[in-house]
Amino acid sequence: MAPHKIRGDAVSLFPSAEWLNSYVELINSSEEFEEAARTFQAEIAFVFEAEEDRGVPADIWCHTEFGDGKCKCATYDVGPEGARDATFVIRAPYSVWKSVIEGETDPIEGMLDGDLMVTGHLPTLLKYVRATDELVSLAAQVSSSFADEVRGAVGEVR
Repeated sequence: MAPHKIRGDAVSLFPSAEWLNSYVELINSSEEFEEAARTFQAEIAFVFEAEEDRGVPADIWCHTEFGDGKCKCATYDVGPEGARDATFVIRAPYSVWKSVIEGETDPIEGMLDGDLMVTGHLPTLLKYVRATDELVSLAAQVSSSFADEVRGAVGEVR
């Protein structure tokens, strides 16, 4: 499968700090997200669970802070201790996250079905379905290559 080539010429490897930074730039330039999430205030930890056979040898924890329709900060690979204060923890194997980014898995359905494990008050997240949909749409716009598709060329992700 060819990498997404929707926005910009640079291709970011998912998961990576570079990918997360590109994603945050898109979030913070989105008027749609700003409107949908204007009252959402939370810290969210995203956990990309290891799948060694797909080039992700260890869990990767990312910590984000949202408020006033913006992503105020995002930190890559903070470990569980770096996400201790998160309002929500959303975790899934790397391949599930890839499926969400590629539009094959709906994140809300994934949360309800348990494919995406959520720690925190799920009804609060469900209140912001429009913002969640916009986050997924923006993730798909990051010009991405995926760890399992480029593993032989660049090694394992960390």
